[in-house]
Amino acid sequence: MWIKAGDLPLYTRTLRDRSAGAPPVVLVHGLGVAGRLMLPLAEHLSAYREVYVPDLPGFGKSPGPRRALGVSGLAGCLAAWARSAGLRRAAFLGNSFGCQVAVELAVRHPELVDRLVLQAPTMDPAARSCGRQVVRWLKDLPGERASQAPLSLADYRSCGLRRLLATFRHALRDPIEEKLPRVRAPVLVVRGTGDPIAPRRWAERAAGLPSNGRLLTLSGAPHALVYARPDELARAILPFLRE
Repeated sequence: MWIKAGDLPLYTRTLRDRSAGAPPVVLVHGLGVAGRLMLPLAEHLSAYREVYVPDLPGFGKSPGPRRALGVSGLAGCLAAWARSAGLRRAAFLGNSFGCQVAVELAVRHPELVDRLVLQAPTMDPAARSCGRQVVRWLKDLPGERASQAPLSLADYRSCGLRRLLATFRHALRDPIEEKLPRVRAPVLVVRGTGDPIAPRRWAERAAGLPSNGRLLTLSGAPHALVYARPDELARAILPFLRE
């Protein structure tokens, strides 16, 4: 379906749950890709919750303004989208750059956020440069599922090189470590031990910055757990979502 975020329509996949009353879950995709990369996780979670998977403005099937939006602009659109969708309060799960958007949303619009799951959050302050991030990304590639590559490349082509690079620059400049202490909702940071983009030291620090944060580690898992290990990730986070 299409749900408006202000003047921008966001393409949104909705998976219905088998129960009622629990807060829905919104999945926020990472840099350059689109919501379809989150669908394997969405399918597992939809057995327990209503799940929404929007394409952020300028990515996937969602149109965007000519100028790439930064983290605050994307979070503002996500807040407007949530209100248009009638979501009074939801759990938000971000992957990679999607964590930065979700944290910004939780700080600026706390009334919308029931809890946060940050799966492999970026950007590690110890590697806040284009070169270091590219090196880490290349190290991660062999651990990801082979079927992810064509999906990601198609999404990169769809959003365009200019928007991809501009959004990447915005992500590098976003001080997520300064925002995490201001998040009031419960926060669960999830990291795979095979993830070089969100290393253990940074994941531990990120989980310790919110007043109500914790860390969950999955053995041998890569950066994109939402696609590579969706069943394992869903089982691991369900107790947190049910609290």
